[in-house]
Amino acid sequence: MRVISLNINGIRAGARKGFFEWLATQDADIVCLQETKAQEHQLSDGIFRPEGYHAYYFDARKPGYSGVAIFTRPKPRRVIRGLGWPDMDAEGRYIQADFKGLSIASLYLPSGSSSEQRQAVKFDFLERLAPVLKSFRRKRREFILCGDWNIAHKKIDIKNWRGNQKNSGFLPEERAWMDELFGSLGYVDAFRVLNQAPDQYTWWSNRGQAWAKNVGWRIDYQVITPGLRDKVRAVSIYKKQRFSDHAPLIVEFDVTI
Repeated sequence: MRVISLNINGIRAGARKGFFEWLATQDADIVCLQETKAQEHQLSDGIFRPEGYHAYYFDARKPGYSGVAIFTRPKPRRVIRGLGWPDMDAEGRYIQADFKGLSIASLYLPSGSSSEQRQAVKFDFLERLAPVLKSFRRKRREFILCGDWNIAHKKIDIKNWRGNQKNSGFLPEERAWMDELFGSLGYVDAFRVLNQAPDQYTWWSNRGQAWAKNVGWRIDYQVITPGLRDKVRAVSIYKKQRFSDHAPLIVEFDVTI
């Protein structure tokens, strides 16, 4: 099972940059997108419902903002839009597809970089998310939580870690939350199961020569329940083409749905 996750930073912009032509060559079973930045009624062109996939969107109420989507070859048993939090569901940050024994979600955590107020929103989101993730562990099913988590976990996950310790996305409190996610909550960072190398980034600032110099952050993850750890067969970050300021994160699992 091949799963692709990408913060596309505008699905219409991604389409113009060739994302859907690339996707048609990837033989992916599941595609999780974040920051679609569109209302579904604006996506009437057939390109936004790729051939061979069931396409599900969850938009933000605010036009041109946030939004998540899942494309899946097998038809899900059900699709859940939102976490049941009116404030955050209005921002279109979570969509989940359920299959037999497996749930796959596309998640877009708030960024706190624009203001102290949005950082407070991000901390509140994390505080509310932890009990949800704990409840998932009690279910008799595996989970793959794909998305832009907007946090670089460890020093290895960010180029300039020294200079970013007071910046949103690498704050000590955020990193401690990730410690808990991959610690007491029991989840697994699928990419790091097979790749422990440095300089493995999924996002680059548009400022300066960040992309050219690979001055990046690894803030996109496929977070999995421990029962899937031994099912991870291949991991990669696709960088030959740029569809967004993020790169597609690709994980292959020895799983059939």
